[in-house]
Amino acid sequence: MSGQTSIDDFAKPESVTGGCLCGAIRYRASFPKDHDFKKLSGSCQCTQCRRNTGTLIFMAHTVALRDFAYLTAAATLKNFYATPGIQRGFCGACGSTLYWRDESRDDVEIAVGCVDPECLAEYGFALANASGNNVWCQNEIPGVSDRFVGTDRGVKWATSSEEGVRM
Repeated sequence: MSGQTSIDDFAKPESVTGGCLCGAIRYRASFPKDHDFKKLSGSCQCTQCRRNTGTLIFMAHTVALRDFAYLTAAATLKNFYATPGIQRGFCGACGSTLYWRDESRDDVEIAVGCVDPECLAEYGFALANASGNNVWCQNEIPGVSDRFVGTDRGVKWATSSEEGVRM
């Protein structure tokens, strides 16, 4: 691979590790050979994600539950339900947002910001390229968050991707 990263030429990990700020919760996300790093990289700009993460854009990468494993006991893991059936996983000790999960599905959307720095340095583009679904884009802030995702790739949805309102 060249020194340039492009949407068609980027490093893809076999696995990444991550965890919360205090270190009480550590995990590994593994990726099968056929993992679609473009389709499974997305973002959310809904008010709930903004308030939950403290960021304007929640960058997430979808991983199959079978490929997600805790490396620690995760005794401080807590879930908050702003919406029934939707887990927002966080560390009860330090408050780090770790994931978002629809309990009706067999996957988890890991918070890319909690992936270890050395993994992000090498594989950040694979995890956060925003080529998949970018939801709640009707909440974009002109001149600020409207320029981060979906401008040259990915799908921008006004609200959720299930509602089918593309921007």
